[in-house]
Amino acid sequence: MAKKAVPVKKNETLTLTFEDLTHEGNGVAKVNGYPLFVPYGLPGEKALVKVVKANKNFGFGKLLEVKKASTERVEAPCNVYYKCGGCQLQHMSYHLQLEMKRNQVKNVMRKIAHMDHVPVHPTLGMTDPWRYRNKVQIPVGEKEGAIITGFYQKRSHRIIDDMDTCLIQDEVNDRMVEAVRRIASQLGISAYDESTHRGVLRHIMVRTGRETKDTMIVLITRTEKLPHQDALIQALTETYPHVKSIIHNVNKEKTNVILGKKSKIIWGDAYIYDTIGDIQFAISAKSFYQVNPPQTKVLYEKALEYANLSSSDVVIDAYCGIGTISLFLAQQAKKVYGIEVVPEAISDAKRNAELNGITNVEFVVGEAEKVMPWWKAQGLRPDVIIVDPPRKGCDEAFLEAMIEMEPKRIVYVSCNPSTLARDLNILDAGGYETKEVQPVDMFPQTNHVECVAVLQREVFN
Repeated sequence: MAKKAVPVKKNETLTLTFEDLTHEGNGVAKVNGYPLFVPYGLPGEKALVKVVKANKNFGFGKLLEVKKASTERVEAPCNVYYKCGGCQLQHMSYHLQLEMKRNQVKNVMRKIAHMDHVPVHPTLGMTDPWRYRNKVQIPVGEKEGAIITGFYQKRSHRIIDDMDTCLIQDEVNDRMVEAVRRIASQLGISAYDESTHRGVLRHIMVRTGRETKDTMIVLITRTEKLPHQDALIQALTETYPHVKSIIHNVNKEKTNVILGKKSKIIWGDAYIYDTIGDIQFAISAKSFYQVNPPQTKVLYEKALEYANLSSSDVVIDAYCGIGTISLFLAQQAKKVYGIEVVPEAISDAKRNAELNGITNVEFVVGEAEKVMPWWKAQGLRPDVIIVDPPRKGCDEAFLEAMIEMEPKRIVYVSCNPSTLARDLNILDAGGYETKEVQPVDMFPQTNHVECVAVLQREVFN
């Protein structure tokens, strides 16, 4: 059989109409049925496109000129949006962003979970989808003898040196990065150079309590010693009274990993504090804490609604982290058991329970798929299991352990719709019917979407 010819050639320029969006937010145009994926293209738009790659079954293009714009196209407010790549959707109206994310979830529920019948609700968005991130980790470089800070350009390790703000960051974080950069430059502290593995300051990390406005600054250096440490601390703390903690982290390795293993408090406290709803959280330099607290509250309230708890219910929170969901659940449940593989996170979770005077929670270090069968052997029978795994989803052994415990309901919180859909399929085979899925926009202006799904155990006579 003759090999089907690819209908486009590399470097060819075409006028095309976009029909759809990929889950990454790229426009999809077709040439004789052959799909071309083009960043920044929107459905309904007519545009001039250059073919940059032509694979056997699909290709990639570059948007050269929009001939007829969509009514959903907006002017990206960030001056480095097309260089940076941290956001992918600023050219798209917020209404379309929310619709695209819902469609992404609906598509995987159809194609991967084979559950067309399950309702996927409209995405829960933000009133103001900007300035939401409470944590920034920004690389440090040098240009003409002065320190520069900025995110890396797309697909490179070149710092964007004309970046003076990030519109999805809390403004406090922006100001703190600028302050550290300016003061470090004045003091003659050198920037780390990746190519030579020389220099001092590698990254600046800032964490801010959205409600409290407490700020933690983490200075990551290649060297054990932070030059001009006292002068730097004095300049920061005298000018910015909301700074509650300054941490020095040492990372001597040739690596892309930001934080090194060794940290010490050089000024103030080990923790800053923030609140989500009625619950207060202590946040350390290495704590996992959701970057968008207002939407975290939306997500957790939905998880709580789906859990449908009574005061006699026992709950297991797998992948509990620093106890964020566990403590929300504990306000309504009889008892909550949290499991997490990271010992430091469990220490934080216990501290957070104490901080809020919550006594009906128990946190343990371990792998959920090993701890849960042991708990079952001890006679623990949860009414509800909540699971919030990393992007790779749940291990099959863990899903089996969950099925074996026979809770009435499972509430699955996910940051990756594809692995959520895969796991819902396995749980369905184990007797748990998915009732509904709610997408939540935790990361506006980006192509990421968070979901929460509720599953009910089918009772067979």
